[in-house]
Amino acid sequence: MTNPFDGRDDLVPKGKTLFNVHCSHCHGPNAVQGERKRDLRRLSRRYKERMPTVFYTTATTGRVAKGMPPWKGILQDEELWTIFTFLKTVQKK
Repeated sequence: MTNPFDGRDDLVPKGKTLFNVHCSHCHGPNAVQGERKRDLRRLSRRYKERMPTVFYTTATTGRVAKGMPPWKGILQDEELWTIFTFLKTVQKK
């Protein structure tokens, strides 16, 4: 699975806004959150090339047992990939 907006730096501000509206209550403003299990700045380290697939699957189906709701039907795919575009910019090296 690949991000259809890969390389679209113009979407980063919109993705950041969408993230802060829908995701920051659990994952911290601008994805800055100290709790490692929820720290989305570690996605690339943890999942490497599977990062887009893991993100999309988790975002659409949720992880209800861990408190993550499914966003499918609430956010459109374009919005989810815009959030992902933002998240790629905050990954820890």
